[in-house]
Amino acid sequence: MSAGALGRRDFLKLSAGAGLWLAVSGPGRVLAAGPAASTDGFEPSVWLHLAPDGTATIFLGRSEMGQGSYTGMAVLVAEELEADWTKVKIVQGDADPKYGDMVTGGSRSVRSGFLPLRKAGAAAREVLLKAGARRLGVPVRACRAQEGAVVHAASGRSLGYGELVADAAKLPVPANPPLKDPRKFRLIGKRVPRLDTPPKVRGEAVFGLDVRVPGMLHATVARPPVRGGKVKGFDAAAAGKVAGVRKVVEVPSGVAVIADSTWAAIQGREALKATFEPGPNGTLDGAAIARLLAEAKVDPVPSRSEGGDVEQALARAAQRVQAVYELPLLAHATMEPMNCTARVADGKAELWAPTQAPLWARTEVAKALGIPEAAVTVHVTFLGGGFGRRALPDFAVEAAHVSRAAGAPVQVTWTREDDLRHDFYRPPGRNELRGGLDAKGRLVAWHHVVRNPSIGQQLFGEARRRGDRPDTVEGAADVPYTARTVRVDHALPEIGVPLGWWRSVYSSQNAFAEEVFVDELARAAGQDPLAFRLANLPRDSRLRGVLRLAAAKAGWGKAPPAGRGLGLACHASFGSYVAQVAEVSVREGRITVHRVVCAVDCGTALNLDSVEAQAEGSVVYGLSAALRGEITVKGGAVEQGNFDAYEPLRMSEMPVVEVHLVPSNAEPGGMGEPALPPIAPAVANAVFAATGERLRALPLRPAKRSG
Repeated sequence: MSAGALGRRDFLKLSAGAGLWLAVSGPGRVLAAGPAASTDGFEPSVWLHLAPDGTATIFLGRSEMGQGSYTGMAVLVAEELEADWTKVKIVQGDADPKYGDMVTGGSRSVRSGFLPLRKAGAAAREVLLKAGARRLGVPVRACRAQEGAVVHAASGRSLGYGELVADAAKLPVPANPPLKDPRKFRLIGKRVPRLDTPPKVRGEAVFGLDVRVPGMLHATVARPPVRGGKVKGFDAAAAGKVAGVRKVVEVPSGVAVIADSTWAAIQGREALKATFEPGPNGTLDGAAIARLLAEAKVDPVPSRSEGGDVEQALARAAQRVQAVYELPLLAHATMEPMNCTARVADGKAELWAPTQAPLWARTEVAKALGIPEAAVTVHVTFLGGGFGRRALPDFAVEAAHVSRAAGAPVQVTWTREDDLRHDFYRPPGRNELRGGLDAKGRLVAWHHVVRNPSIGQQLFGEARRRGDRPDTVEGAADVPYTARTVRVDHALPEIGVPLGWWRSVYSSQNAFAEEVFVDELARAAGQDPLAFRLANLPRDSRLRGVLRLAAAKAGWGKAPPAGRGLGLACHASFGSYVAQVAEVSVREGRITVHRVVCAVDCGTALNLDSVEAQAEGSVVYGLSAALRGEITVKGGAVEQGNFDAYEPLRMSEMPVVEVHLVPSNAEPGGMGEPALPPIAPAVANAVFAATGERLRALPLRPAKRSG
């Protein structure tokens, strides 16, 4: 069982001796600590435990899915604590409101933890300094904290943190401890080795599929292929003849085959020959979805309206440009398919889940089983990729239902086909843009109609967020370019396909339309695309810095190699600002991306390695979608089932990616998602530069002609 599966009290009993525990509750509020209680130590902490051997154990309230939370959260505490980095350990927290909302999404891990976790470390440092000074018989101001010890420089004496925890546990904890001057950071902003790499290399890291529980069975579920479909029939007897199959049961999500092994469960499901009634969405296909998008009624109340009547502004413009951009459904296709292990018995449920939202999973499991939330325990494992898919609680709820029906612990495993055909997809989109230029080629009118189904509306019955704006206009309502008249409208078509958050959410769609359209406006104005952007961005826009940096590093303005074109795009999302230049060539309808230069302004960069890795990963993920990502629907069901039909970018196709950071001491922005939105428009704009062909739909499919 992973460390994350240990209860707090069990963990303390396994730790050596008494310890000092500090808690942070709410944004930046440090709670006072009480005396240690024998081997159980101090009253259980939210973030930090200091043991007599000097070990600093930091509890993780976010999920680690490859983005670096495991190390990042530890860095924030250890930096202010002045911990010995070789003695820092991480324990994944179980689902518990004391950790906050615990949602790993929206690129919020570092942003939400930056001050609270630093304060937790700083508070511990101040208490240890006071305890050390008392023990040494010197003033606190004469001491300093350094690599896990309190040092009295004048005498050369020092005491390790482990020697001081018993004394420190008796002292009050400051509510507002002083934080370090950023110029003195030794971990934040540096290249810190990731703490999750050694256990992953050694095969010790526990992902969802690695979980093993005594008496555990395995299951797969035959689910209706169409949203809203119902079970029509199945042959339980045939499935029962498969060696290893124990039981066949109906659950709310479909028909579960429970067996001694995953393979037996899969084979049993094949023999099951389950059939389903398609329900009201059984006639849905691509053409129907396109009609729903195009014909959806535009809300009479705009998401943004400034500068008067946009129709009049467009009519007065010296030049008018308009275009329509279309985007398909996309799947998440995480490396580790959905899975969850559940044990439901005696009015309680215990789950081991690779989830991005453990508290939501706990809530929904409690509702589904009709038991109190306090009776549900969710242990969070490592996640083999998330990208928003693992925020949904469906796979956890399903596992709980199967375990209750089995009367035993059960690990429910999804195949790749299950994962692709029963996803919560990135919504399809249709973006209609019109722009007006004056006689000097300056942007004077901007009109954007966003026609996207709302994730919030489908999941929660409410599309509105951030005031009166729906979720669908994320990245569109805040268009950064200045125009005297701006109007952003929205239509919210409903489609019969399950929808969910996909990496960078609606910014991944709206930025494509917006940045390709800006390129079209620049060409219509007879201006260089970089110069046009700079001329139409506010002087204080942080996008200006990343645009200039990306352009300089890419050699913008110089002739690219023969047969190649350069394309530029930028976007601000999740508190960060990114610009990218793509260098591409096109031959026989095939796009080759040779190089991507990515400039990032994420404020204070927590870990340079992680920032670069997230930017590179976003480029890979975004290129897969831009070049070939498309989920199609026929008869209400998703057609793609595996990577042969939903092909990701291959290693041989990976371009050189250069990541450059704008130095900044501003508050940190997110990095898990902001580098994704610019890549598709940058490539589309580069295709135009190389071939003169304007691509306005994803995936990008140039005409099959030689480049």
